Amino acid sequence: MIVADVMTTNVVSIPSNTSLADARRIMDAHRVRRLPVIDRGKLMGIVTRDALDKAGPSKLTTFSMHELSYLLTKLTVEEVMRREVVTVSPGMTVEEAVALAQSKQVGALIVIEGDQVIGICTTNDFFYRILNPILGIGLSGSRIVVRNCNKGQDVEKVVATINKLNVGITNLFLIQFPEAKKHDLVLHLDTPDSSKIIAEIKKLGCLVEERMR
Repeated sequence: MIVADVMTTNVVSIPSNTSLADARRIMDAHRVRRLPVIDRGKLMGIVTRDALDKAGPSKLTTFSMHELSYLLTKLTVEEVMRREVVTVSPGMTVEEAVALAQSKQVGALIVIEGDQVIGICTTNDFFYRILNPILGIGLSGSRIVVRNCNKGQDVEKVVATINKLNVGITNLFLIQFPEAKKHDLVLHLDTPDSSKIIAEIKKLGCLVEERMR
């Protein structure tokens, strides 16, 4: 999977001369917490909701409400935006992008193709478009865990058993617990009742249980 598969393409951006008040209104209207700052097609920086909050009343407590409102309409995002933006290409793998975001400690990656901003990847994009499907959030069916099942032949036996019962597998993955020395096989099944499947897998000598979703 690559960045182009999970990025948000309808990027809401603002120019650097946008007032803090207008930037906040745009964020509220589009329900976003970050806005790329673009001047004449060039990426200049990124402004976040946190940056706007820090530039708000807590920083300007010596002013009256009237003066504060006036300042928020005059101060621009150029004064509070982060100029060092972490960018990625649409062809970068999701694994590389997540590792980069973690190493840079940022919650958003701007997707650049040539000199143009074509998308944005946020923490929510990674959660909703990658993690949610893997965990089966919002999907029907049931989930089972086969304990200490990580060898190819063992996984093959479990999958073969499920196939014989004509039950579809929505997804499956292995979870490692190095400290506990556990390697569990997790399967999301296309059936609301996994009791018969569990019984058949137990006949293989496996420890298996249904997991709450």
